[in-house]
Amino acid sequence: MASRLEVDSLWQAPGFLMASLVLWRQARRSPGVLGVALKAEMLKGTFWTYSAWTDKQAIYTYAGAEPHKSTIARKRKVMREATFVFFTAPASDLPESWDRIRRRIEEKRAVAE
Repeated sequence: MASRLEVDSLWQAPGFLMASLVLWRQARRSPGVLGVALKAEMLKGTFWTYSAWTDKQAIYTYAGAEPHKSTIARKRKVMREATFVFFTAPASDLPESWDRIRRRIEEKRAVAE
């Protein structure tokens, strides 16, 4: 799973980063996680995530658990845009590069437009 998240204002970026780090820590400890990464482009107000899970149910369990559930509800108010991509990949292909993650997300955004 990969995501690209944008905040409305650069003033929101530091708080969004702090919240993202809390969720990154939560994800790393969640059942079914194989790996998780976060990339912050603070001056653009853009945040990227990439995570590998044993199955979609593990992702949904993480997303529905605290602090993820309430943090996302709060942070949606300061987000301009969000794109999520779910895909399967052989373990031998992991981890994917940030360039490949970016391409996956850009392809999904192009289809949505």
